[in-house]
Amino acid sequence: MTEETKNATHFGEDVFGDEAIRTYLSKETAKRLQATIREGKPLDPSIAGEVAHGIRHWAMDRGATHYTHWFLPMTGSTAEKHDSFLEIKDGEPIMLFSGKNLIVGEPDASSFPSGGIRSTFEARGYTAWDPTSPAFIKRHGNGATLCIPTAFCAYTGEALDKKTPLLRSMQALDKSVKRLMKLFALPEAHTGCTLGAEQEYFLVDKKYWEKRPDLVLTGRTLFGAPSAKGQQLEDHYFGTIPDRVLSFMNDVERELWKLGIPAKTRHNEVAPAQFELAPQFEELNLASDHNMLVMDTLRNVAERHGFKCLLHEKPYAGVNGSGKHNNWSVAYGGRNLLDPGTNPDENAVFLTMLTAVIEAVDKHADLLRASVAGAGNDHRLGANEAPPAVISIYVGDQLADVLDRLESGGKRSHASVKPMKIGVDTLPVIPKDATDRNRTSPFAFTGNKFEFRAPGSSVCCSGPMTVLNTIVAEAVDRIAGELEKAKVAGKAKPGEHTPAFHSALQKILQASLKAHKRVVFNGNGYEAEWPMEAARRGLPNAPDTPSALAALAKQENAALFVKYGVMTERELLSRHEIFLEEYAKKVRIEGTCARDIASEMIFPAVKAEYLETIDAFAKAEKVGVSSGTAALRESIVELGSGLDSLRSGILKLEESLGLSSDAAVLTAMQALRTTVDSLEKRVADSRWPLPKYRDLLFLY
Repeated sequence: MTEETKNATHFGEDVFGDEAIRTYLSKETAKRLQATIREGKPLDPSIAGEVAHGIRHWAMDRGATHYTHWFLPMTGSTAEKHDSFLEIKDGEPIMLFSGKNLIVGEPDASSFPSGGIRSTFEARGYTAWDPTSPAFIKRHGNGATLCIPTAFCAYTGEALDKKTPLLRSMQALDKSVKRLMKLFALPEAHTGCTLGAEQEYFLVDKKYWEKRPDLVLTGRTLFGAPSAKGQQLEDHYFGTIPDRVLSFMNDVERELWKLGIPAKTRHNEVAPAQFELAPQFEELNLASDHNMLVMDTLRNVAERHGFKCLLHEKPYAGVNGSGKHNNWSVAYGGRNLLDPGTNPDENAVFLTMLTAVIEAVDKHADLLRASVAGAGNDHRLGANEAPPAVISIYVGDQLADVLDRLESGGKRSHASVKPMKIGVDTLPVIPKDATDRNRTSPFAFTGNKFEFRAPGSSVCCSGPMTVLNTIVAEAVDRIAGELEKAKVAGKAKPGEHTPAFHSALQKILQASLKAHKRVVFNGNGYEAEWPMEAARRGLPNAPDTPSALAALAKQENAALFVKYGVMTERELLSRHEIFLEEYAKKVRIEGTCARDIASEMIFPAVKAEYLETIDAFAKAEKVGVSSGTAALRESIVELGSGLDSLRSGILKLEESLGLSSDAAVLTAMQALRTTVDSLEKRVADSRWPLPKYRDLLFLY
């Protein structure tokens, strides 16, 4: 057996997937469970006991002794509490796992961020099995644990996690798309969202990481002068992967494949020591869960290879940050609704969905921006191939021309002179790579999907995708409602429609495009003129997290989530509070860490350099040596001035930490960093207490 065949054979072996379901469950139970997984049908509670029994046997056959309800609390990471299968019955040890153990758990809900939904004295919370995301085995040094993906809610039923709203948003989009597809005379089917989450990350040698308190405590370097060589030669992107890194990547992929995660692409990213892992597309909920496992696996395997994996959005100043490009699409009955197709009716569906997405993004750009807000992403957005904070859509020149002609009913700009009419003219052939790639666009159409480039590398995909599903559900719903009012839905054959239908649809889409085309921007998002142009168009610009999160406190946004059953007003407001508090805590942690490093590590090093230089100058003067004394005198002045600035910066940062303004802390941190980075160039390399960028960024 070749190594390639061996790896393929191991794919999914630690997942309770189709093969395990067929092996460990009866045929009838397997059929019912798979109907829930594949078609979104309600779970039949009568099969829970048999499923639990089968899962336990499967897990124990793979070495598991414990199980856990694995969930996604509002911390942004994963959570798990392990229980053993062991129980004592009549004085004898037995291994048990009941249907109740499978379906529901009861973790302490007051110890997780809840935004006021739970208090310390109100601790009860529940985890509920999500059968659409399969159970899996999580391995560690000397054992294994069965992990059961679950939703997490309070005793009141309110969502305390990131999975529950995502599942609700998928239901909302399914309902809206079904309503629209019925008008297109398509047979009723299940709406599925797909996601491919490209994961960027940095690796740093663990021995250097251990000497950087800022990396240990905050995930990013709070100080550090630029290296003589960074990414300016553009020689790292897609370059040969170093052997040490490639060995790490191979181990990562082997573990991911065992978990059924289709890791497909790996490569060097633009910045030194930066890399990317991209999977094949999967169903949205599963892809979101899988991405959380990807991040866990990257961190765990890095340890074994003497690395630390950095998932912060901007670990190093002056080089590329790390994002998580969310490639999203919508399918109906297995057909990608964002594929342009080759016949008039397919064109009509595609143009309708495309218009709905444009309308949704323009109408709710504030919510999309809020969904990617965070202390780390504030440092990334707007530079070094990250999109700006202004949310816009890139569609490429060819589609832009199609949309312009659709809006105006105008003639083609090429060969044919016929006016463009939905259902009469077909679109020009649009291959998947017909459009150029725009790295500065937050939301870009890429042939048959949209790439949301704004999410940061550490974010849980569920948040941005919950917002996207909900706002698109609203736009699709509105278009369907307009078509229903027109009373033109009729057909000669399945999938065919009357001219009156197409005429009404064209008018609806034209009106939508006229109202919302301002969000389409195919230019360079880094140009200084773009923010001014965006303001002229009326597009919102939230440059930082506090201003971005304000969208979650708007009454009209709460009404949207309530209408589609995705979140209650209280659930949405709780997230506003949680994310603001998280932002403030991260800024304070960074500020305190910067103060401590500057006062406890940098100041003593600069002082020692200063005193040594004074001593050298005094000795030269004493023996009557004149050569070199001018340079020593100048160094004394520079170091002395630097010490004064350093002390002043530390005191100002200390003062800002006592204020309520997070902005004041950030300003004081940046001023202190400017001083420290300048001093790094004046202090002997052997004395500087922090590994420098040249150490951190170059692994080989």
